Amino acid sequence: MPETDFRPFETAFDADDALSVLREATAGADDGELFCENRISESLVLDDQRIKSASYNASEGFGLRAVRGEVTGYAHSTHMTMEALRRAASTARLAVGDGGGVMADAPAPTNQRLYTDADPIAGAAFSVKLDLLREIDDFLRALDARVVQVSVSMAASLQQIEILRPEGGHLRDTRPMSRLNISVMVEQDGRRESGAAGGGGRAGLQGVMARATWETMAREALRIALVNLRAEPAPAGVFDVVLGPGWPGILLHEAIGHGLEGDFNRKGSSAFAGLMGSRVAAPGVTVLDDGTIPDRRGSITIDDEGTPSARNVLIEDGVLVGYMQDRQNARLMGVAATGNGRRESYAHAPMPRMTNTYMLGGDTDPADLVAGLRDGIHAVGFGGGQVDITNGKFVFSCTEAYRVKDGKVVAPIKGATLIGDGATALTKIRGLGNDMALDPGMGTCGKAGQWVPVGVGQPSLLIGGLTVGGSAA
Repeated sequence: MPETDFRPFETAFDADDALSVLREATAGADDGELFCENRISESLVLDDQRIKSASYNASEGFGLRAVRGEVTGYAHSTHMTMEALRRAASTARLAVGDGGGVMADAPAPTNQRLYTDADPIAGAAFSVKLDLLREIDDFLRALDARVVQVSVSMAASLQQIEILRPEGGHLRDTRPMSRLNISVMVEQDGRRESGAAGGGGRAGLQGVMARATWETMAREALRIALVNLRAEPAPAGVFDVVLGPGWPGILLHEAIGHGLEGDFNRKGSSAFAGLMGSRVAAPGVTVLDDGTIPDRRGSITIDDEGTPSARNVLIEDGVLVGYMQDRQNARLMGVAATGNGRRESYAHAPMPRMTNTYMLGGDTDPADLVAGLRDGIHAVGFGGGQVDITNGKFVFSCTEAYRVKDGKVVAPIKGATLIGDGATALTKIRGLGNDMALDPGMGTCGKAGQWVPVGVGQPSLLIGGLTVGGSAA
């Protein structure tokens, strides 16, 4: 348990008075809640053999929401007082107007526990964490003389929430998070390249601080940097592409996942709007969003409206069968909420968001997928990208990729970008590997100015005819 257990209706608000204010704010509304949050976080960064930053933050506050039809009234405050709550209620109430709504049923209760409620920050002394950052730096510099710079960051947080519903129910969740990131720069013959690796999840720092864990990350970051050191400029053109397992699922998340969120489809702005029950992907392609995987970065016991998280099938054997829904969009679309109502903090209203989004594996040996390329690209790692939700068009840069000719890897390449649109790419999948993997736990997703932790995953997969932007002259 955390050192300080967050109990806002015992220490900040009178429980009966708070419920009365919430009921007044939501009288005649379709939905609403009082969301209370306490969050502590710590971050340490070592860069170029020096501690660049070390921070510790603590915050708490509440957000009160009243929903009527498509209109949402939302007010929040850092002042956990009855006076601030009454002011927030009068503001949120404006969305309800004259009322006339019917309050939606309360979220179903759940007893699932997907992660520990221990404080990840308190798991190790501050000095021990600093020493570890320096140890990782020393390890990498001793491992290879070509290492010229190392950056290591460690972060942990604990979020405690309590949701009060107009029916009088209280829903609680305590959410730990930890993460370690390592990046390394190497130099040889005047050429510099970099590589990065990291991971974490909803657990204490002990896992990422274990030597076996951080040493594996460090070696992986160095390996990628050395691969890029001998990489050739990427060609440009249309190629068959084999994507690697795990983190390359970020392309699935961005190019397809956002398009399957309920609000975009209700408003008709998604490339997948109106296609429920239609074939949108090649046979064999099944995509899920699953917030119930223990200890994963994107997992949540309950979402930020109190709905239990779920294992939701979005595309089954190539057919669109579901969207991700919060309570408001689910009600307006006449379907059930899926446990995807998420918010960055008490200062934000919830909206449909992904948790852990991934594609199921097939039965093909991934080596056979690569061996089948006559002239193609094997893209193993991805960096940043851009996506247009309305049409699914994406541009993603590769951080590790290889040119393949006649089934054999010719050379690593740098400067490759994958260009296409999610809806078309789904239909061009020609092979699914038997190596489905989730990412190591480093995803953060942005939408409408809000950022939440997420997970991604996929098997190796062969996509035919993707446009590749290259750097070759």
